[in-house]
Amino acid sequence: MKHVRITLGGTALVVAATLVLAGCGDDSDSGTMPGMNHATTPTAAPSSAAGEFNDADVTFATQMIPHHQQAVQMSDMAIRKATTADVKRLATAIKAAQNPEVKLLSGWLTTWGKPVPAPEHGGHGMSEMPGMMTEDEMSDLGNSSGAMFDRMWTQLMIKHHTGAVTMAKTEQQAGRDTAAVALAKKVETDQTKEIATMKRLLGQLPVS
Repeated sequence: MKHVRITLGGTALVVAATLVLAGCGDDSDSGTMPGMNHATTPTAAPSSAAGEFNDADVTFATQMIPHHQQAVQMSDMAIRKATTADVKRLATAIKAAQNPEVKLLSGWLTTWGKPVPAPEHGGHGMSEMPGMMTEDEMSDLGNSSGAMFDRMWTQLMIKHHTGAVTMAKTEQQAGRDTAAVALAKKVETDQTKEIATMKRLLGQLPVS
């Protein structure tokens, strides 16, 4: 079994700071929708992927990177095109939370001596990941506008988040690296809250 040892130096502090910025806050802050505050509460995830890891850890990191990247791509669409302020705010929160996690996961793969996925939003194996949008779905989303875009984006992001939660639960059951398992728990917690927020939001959005 391969062991990975990381000293508690500047790198760990930088990663810890990154995770703090990406942490999910509670729902008590005024002026924000429940489940949308990601910037106030530190995460419980350890600051580095130290100790033993297994194939499940590698699979989790390798698949979650493109999964998060697609969520960021979808969020960028909403930031540009959404007509509902709550959709824009949620998209901004998702992007702010998931970009740092992509960097964290990429760093772990490098530390483990594993390849980091290329920054692509599709390709071989993408359809095997729970919740990933197909090329047709991404195209349809990009071609929609107005209230139709807001509803479609929210529906597709619920599906996307549900897939991420499934992947996170698998990592918690099968993973060995304590930091990776803790991050999976954070992903499950954060995105479960956002799913609830989006379901409430979907009921408030105009149909057309």
